Amino acid sequence: AASKLEVSMPAVVEVELGGTARIECNFYIPGNGSYTYIDWFYVNRTDTRVRLCHITASEVLKEDTGYKERLSVGADKALSISKVTLQDARTFVCQVGAGSSDVGENRTELRVYKVPETPEIEPNSGGISVQDSDNSQIARCVSKNGFPLPNITWHKNGKQLDPQENPAVCPTEVKFTRIRESSGLYTVTSTLFAPVTRKDRDSHYHCTVHYWLRGQRHALESRRVKITVFYPAEHLKLHVMPSSALVKEGDNVKLVCEADGNPPPVFTFYKRQLDDQWLELSGVSEADNGVLNLHGVNRSSSGLYKCETLDLDDTGELRKEVELVVNYIEGVHVKVEPPSPVREGDSVTLSCDAHSLVSLAYQWSDEKGKKVAEGNQLVLSNLTFETPNKFSCKVMAPSVPGLEQSKQVSVAVEGKPRIVDISSPLYVRQDEVVNLTCKAIAFPTPSVQWNVNGTVRAGGVQAVTSSRGSGAQSFSASPLQAHEYVDKQHVTSNLTVRVSHDLLKAGAMCRVSNLLGVSEKHIQLLDRKTTPESQGVIIVAIIVAILVVAVLGAVIYFLHKKGKIPCGRAGKQDITKPEARKDKIVVEVKSDKLSEEAGLLQGANGDKRPAADQVGRGVGHGP
Repeated sequence: AASKLEVSMPAVVEVELGGTARIECNFYIPGNGSYTYIDWFYVNRTDTRVRLCHITASEVLKEDTGYKERLSVGADKALSISKVTLQDARTFVCQVGAGSSDVGENRTELRVYKVPETPEIEPNSGGISVQDSDNSQIARCVSKNGFPLPNITWHKNGKQLDPQENPAVCPTEVKFTRIRESSGLYTVTSTLFAPVTRKDRDSHYHCTVHYWLRGQRHALESRRVKITVFYPAEHLKLHVMPSSALVKEGDNVKLVCEADGNPPPVFTFYKRQLDDQWLELSGVSEADNGVLNLHGVNRSSSGLYKCETLDLDDTGELRKEVELVVNYIEGVHVKVEPPSPVREGDSVTLSCDAHSLVSLAYQWSDEKGKKVAEGNQLVLSNLTFETPNKFSCKVMAPSVPGLEQSKQVSVAVEGKPRIVDISSPLYVRQDEVVNLTCKAIAFPTPSVQWNVNGTVRAGGVQAVTSSRGSGAQSFSASPLQAHEYVDKQHVTSNLTVRVSHDLLKAGAMCRVSNLLGVSEKHIQLLDRKTTPESQGVIIVAIIVAILVVAVLGAVIYFLHKKGKIPCGRAGKQDITKPEARKDKIVVEVKSDKLSEEAGLLQGANGDKRPAADQVGRGVGHGP
């Protein structure tokens, strides 16, 4: 056990600016005695003690100092100072008295700190040339409001730079300045100087501010920055966009010249002429920026191009050449064997050919755009008028997308006319005005003639009067007009005529002819009153009548079975009694219906049988 009074205190107490500092004072009195008093002091700059307070068992007496309002004493006799300022960084003494002679004391150093602000870095905004012989300013770093005085270090690509390391190889230089603000806090500034190389165009720099707190080192880092490095070009590239192998006539092409210098050098483009001289392409938009624009190129745009650079710093020159190939298709033609025109039933071969720098593919399509074949030949067999007479050969370059040309050819098929549509049979009435239609196909274009009642008339528009016989008997077929329409190889003639008795009997004849032959067809005219439509109506009427008779017979049979009709002789007499009764049904077949029944049984071809025979076969008579 200790034989005298002992006082123990922490050697150092740290507190942040503006916080509350608490300084403990622990003591030991031999024999478990009690203290008589406790005095707290601080030591000023002249090393003189100034008492802050006097503590006894019954009271705490604060001295009239600058700490009076910020000072407090705890139950354990610890001293607390609030709202700490930088001036509070000094030594504090705790003195304990026990009795008249036994006194002990100890001291604590109070340290005040303020964490500095995150450093701000400013890179060199003007750029640095690799050709500068002296160290250039890389960046500047500033950290404000720190206490005590902080320190700044520099880092490149994450590695700390040491100015003392390899000064001959990398003569890095750092200039450090500090400013004590009116608040007592420090603002520190560090500037980095170093030489640069081409590789430094991708380097990242940052600075770190270091400060001590509670015996440990802490740090705050700035953002990463890059600097602009100027260096001459060493390599040059010249390429075609799009790729030269894909350029075709009509394309817009760019020649892009790229150099690895910074800033980019001055670019100049040239094209080699037939006499091997180089023609400068001046005045082209963006040429100075390394881009040569060629709009709507053609085969004359093909050739050798050159790009040259001039570095204004070291006057060095670089040059690069590229070959521009403009792909094209020319001389597309189609050969027809045998030459057109050809006859119906013949065969022809269409051959397509063209010239290009690349391999070509061929495709055939008809006039509707439908693909019919591939390859440079198209064989057409057994030609007819209906065969499409226009074909297109499309020539394509598979290796150059979009490069294609087309050539159209016509194949004329000759032949005698063929009537493909005629209005026969035609159901008419006498004295009715009707249209007779005749449609044919042929090449060369044929002429159409109408034969009406033995009189031949051309297909043009006209009015005619026809006679039949020696003149004793005459008729009028007027007005008679013909209208003719031509659509490609088709010709259509419409004849307007009034139906006479003789025309109804003889019909009309359509005759189509050209240099290669004649085609004729007869138009049959049928009286509308004996048409199959009217016959159909009569048949339906008779079927309905038969169904009515069958239904009535079933009703009579049903009534007979029920006994409502007598089954004896009297009943039979009643049934056959000639007088009309309300419950009697009479079915008659009149003789004046024979003509309609005869019409029903008439064939569609107009032939007739004797009416009696038709009725005899069509309707049976009872006893």
